[in-house]
Amino acid sequence: MLPIFQRIATDQTVSPVALEGTYAGPIPSSCWIIGGGPSLASLPVDDIRKSPIPKMGINLSGVGLIRPNFWTAYDPSSRFLQSIYLDPGIMKFVPRRRAGDFIPETTFKVCEAPNITFFDRDVGRGFADFLDPGHSKIVDWADSFVQAIEILYRLGFRKLLLAGCDMRVQPSREQIRLASTYGVKFSPFGRLRDFVHHCERAGLTTDALDRCVAGPHYHFDERKTIRAAMRTDEHYLRIVQALRLSRRSMATAGLKIVSVTPHSRLNDYFAYQPLRKLLREIEADIGTVAPASLRGRYQHVETPVLTRYGPIEDILPYRRIPPTGKTSPTGEPGRFDDECEIVVERHIGPEKPASHSIPRLVRALERMHDVPETICEEG
Repeated sequence: MLPIFQRIATDQTVSPVALEGTYAGPIPSSCWIIGGGPSLASLPVDDIRKSPIPKMGINLSGVGLIRPNFWTAYDPSSRFLQSIYLDPGIMKFVPRRRAGDFIPETTFKVCEAPNITFFDRDVGRGFADFLDPGHSKIVDWADSFVQAIEILYRLGFRKLLLAGCDMRVQPSREQIRLASTYGVKFSPFGRLRDFVHHCERAGLTTDALDRCVAGPHYHFDERKTIRAAMRTDEHYLRIVQALRLSRRSMATAGLKIVSVTPHSRLNDYFAYQPLRKLLREIEADIGTVAPASLRGRYQHVETPVLTRYGPIEDILPYRRIPPTGKTSPTGEPGRFDDECEIVVERHIGPEKPASHSIPRLVRALERMHDVPETICEEG
């Protein structure tokens, strides 16, 4: 199977990049996904920024608040920032079709950006095989958030923490107050489309709603008309339901999603956890980032004795010893014992003279002396 991630040069030369599983560890590795929702501005952003867990930015999310470690986008490159593309400290993941775009406000192509990789899109992916490891492309459900989920999964992350992922668009307070004078109430758990339709039936036009102060629609300064906001809300609802229907695939793949975004639509279907509690769990998993004191740390010459654990011993897989030229944990050289058995069978048959077979048989038997034998059956 071809690597999912590639680098592309200006002459269309493609170089595979082996990144899959790079960030996997002995415990499920975590990564933040930073959304662009207005809730991000109300979260303790400093705590998220200081946490040792890497951050994945999407489109313009986090700009001015959190500098990401990873970044991805789905839309045309002209909508995003030169300071993202040209920052070598941000690993960027972009659909292959964007490789020839210009980086905004420059004469550079996107494929010339530092620390950037590309991928092909899979437009035929279903829910049952959302994260099937057999795929060689990244899912294309016309959404950068879903794109980010699979990219991080392929990198080896198994716990994704969502901040600023509201996945809903709501009318502004002024629009809600105006609608109430027409007898229309807004349900915070409903669709924006239903609110707009109720307003129109009551005689309140979308033009009148647009004369009100809109938003906030994002944590940054961007406003939409009520109809554009309605389409965005429908898109978010579609993605939330697609992820709901993909829960079995994600569970089978070992991926867990945890939201710290209050009132996110995702909270109906995925775990929600207060940010402070989640940060304590992160510290328990990976250790204290800034210990109270480091005095004496450089004086350690041996691994401290692990008094709170039982016996720890590096062992080899059952019936296996290291290949020739390498040593086992006890310092003894050897080979796979299965290879020795093949050698014995190959050289004691009638196709080889005894004088040719015996020396090899002796050497094979000598190598097998180090293989422990265990009787597993009676008789």
